[in-house]
Amino acid sequence: MEIYLVFVDAIQNSNKFWSAKVEDSNLTVQWGRVGYQAQIKVHTLGNHQRAVSKFNNLVAEKKGKGYRESQSEIDASRSVVDIRRAIQLLNIIRPSVALQNFGDTYISALNEYLKIVPTPLGMQINYHRVYRTVADIDYQQELLNSLLTTPAPQAVAVAAGHAPEAAAELKVISLKTISKNFWRHL
Repeated sequence: MEIYLVFVDAIQNSNKFWSAKVEDSNLTVQWGRVGYQAQIKVHTLGNHQRAVSKFNNLVAEKKGKGYRESQSEIDASRSVVDIRRAIQLLNIIRPSVALQNFGDTYISALNEYLKIVPTPLGMQINYHRVYRTVADIDYQQELLNSLLTTPAPQAVAVAAGHAPEAAAELKVISLKTISKNFWRHL
């Protein structure tokens, strides 16, 4: 049992994550700024049921504070709806960048986009510099569109003693790769 949550508010300079994983009687919690080294705490709770209970309580607390479920990496197993929504949000952001008009519509779309695609933006978010040019948005859309054309991973039944046939390879767009290539201007 595990979860990855993000909280984004570009105006308030907030771009953080919180994740938790239950393994046996342990609950491992990680948190920090997206793209930075996580702080880690391991709760040893005596049994699996207590670990799950603590997990559920902490998740409810974080969601109550505005955190939203997401993923640390964007891959082809991500919901097609999420990928398409991210592309729609970039289409909303695009004219604002072209016109250098960073009003409420832009901020709202940017915050929602960063919840779907957690992105390392540095320690100080400069919301009107997240996308410098329309070409930056086009590049991001190209990455997302490539996920829509990648087949989702297929479940493979394995008989005892037999290796699985070649399965479709899952295409993963790592945020670390995006960080090196796309976010080079930050």
